[in-house]
Amino acid sequence: MFDTLSDRLSATFQSLRGKGRLSEQDIDSAAREIRIALLEADVALPVVRSFISRVKERALGAEVSKALNPSQQVVKIVNEELIGILGGETRRLRFAKSGPTVIMLAGLQGAGKTTLAGKLGLWLKGQGHTPLLVACDLQRPNAVTQLGVVAERAGVGFYGPQPGNGVGDPVQVAKDSIEYARTKMFDVVIVDTAGRLGIDAEMMQQAADIRDVVSPDEVLFVVDAMIGQDAVNTAEAFRDGVGFDGVVLSKLDGDARGGAALSIAHVTGKQIMFASNGEKLDDFDAFHPDRMASRILGMGDILSLIEKAEQTFSQEEAAKVASKLASKKGQDFTLDDFLAQMEQVRKMGSISKLLGMLPGMAQMKEQINNIDEREVDRVGAIIKSMTPAERQDPTIINGSRRARIARGSGVEVSAVKGLVERFFEARKMMSRMAQGGGMPGMPGMPGMGGGPGRQKKQVKQAKGKRKSGNPMKRKAEEQAAAAKREHAQQGGAFGLPAGQEAQDFELPDEFKKFMG
Repeated sequence: MFDTLSDRLSATFQSLRGKGRLSEQDIDSAAREIRIALLEADVALPVVRSFISRVKERALGAEVSKALNPSQQVVKIVNEELIGILGGETRRLRFAKSGPTVIMLAGLQGAGKTTLAGKLGLWLKGQGHTPLLVACDLQRPNAVTQLGVVAERAGVGFYGPQPGNGVGDPVQVAKDSIEYARTKMFDVVIVDTAGRLGIDAEMMQQAADIRDVVSPDEVLFVVDAMIGQDAVNTAEAFRDGVGFDGVVLSKLDGDARGGAALSIAHVTGKQIMFASNGEKLDDFDAFHPDRMASRILGMGDILSLIEKAEQTFSQEEAAKVASKLASKKGQDFTLDDFLAQMEQVRKMGSISKLLGMLPGMAQMKEQINNIDEREVDRVGAIIKSMTPAERQDPTIINGSRRARIARGSGVEVSAVKGLVERFFEARKMMSRMAQGGGMPGMPGMPGMGGGPGRQKKQVKQAKGKRKSGNPMKRKAEEQAAAAKREHAQQGGAFGLPAGQEAQDFELPDEFKKFMG
């Protein structure tokens, strides 16, 4: 959704790189490009004005003029201001101190409330809660049936005593659901209300009546992120008519320009709490303004990637795999282990989305979008077509066996051969990493261009220069060498001016957490 905006911002920052000092004209030019990028992304005009004003004010101040790298400081300012308009701190759900926590969903018809109720239910179930979905949309055809199917797929409770399709009293259903939840020991009640094609008095009154009888702990307004400025107008009208506590963005994986996401928190004063970014029930998570800003600026989202990995991989299995890779040349790591790891990664979600969370992948956007997700299935089919002995020791796979495996998995013989070769290469690399040897090709690390071989060569060359046997003379030589090293560091190391020590350099706040 934010691809166009990300590309425009990246091009703007690229034009600033390499400049030792930014003039007022440079900052004005960059601010103009950022303004155009935001307007093209359909961000509300008041939000754009406020954002640009803050960025220019800070960029023209001392924090950029005195920075060692002004262009990076501008990126830091834009990142912080983006976090600000997206809501600042991450907003968490409020849970009731006693009795079931009641969450009421509201929004226009077509915003995706019913599907989102299932996603929220599954997410809460993963947090250790027992949610109940309540069907209070009795207007839309088959809305009750749809919510029942979604609840079954999510593995959560469902309450829908009225048939719907225009029959039944949604206010009474909402009221009765609270007692039902207490009786059946559900600790969270998610009330799915009816939507309309537009803001009208009947919709507002029904939503207000349901709110009054269930006294929700949270009223979440569901917004279709693809409808642009109209989403902001609808949210303002609903806020004034019924009121809500937080916003949920649906369809964040669409190809619209994303202005609603960047505008709604600033305009309504209510934070975005959740975001839905796919069709599957698990394509849903809490909304983190700092992580979203990082994605927009092409910096990736490592924290979300780590959280997904922690939810998918068990520490026990990870320890088993690590011990196998640490064995001699990783020979205990088999194709069965490889397949298990691949399936675990697949559970984390789309490969394209996972790669998109890595920093620096913005430049490879086109290649990532062209990744064939079915390739994982083909690799799995090849491995499953092998016998247990072949998976344990792929070296026994000869020409006739490759042909048999290819027929069994529906691929070419070359695909089987290529998979086995890639497996051996991957196993060797992972084994070297598990044993602390580093990755091949990385300079200055063991086994990677600057590894042990090079270190030995340097040691051998150093033997030619002998130290003096006279203690006084040797001390003088060591002092001269130390003075020479100190002089070489002045005016060059880390790009610092002469006379300025590295310890005087102030790191940006976001990097200090990595320094222990």
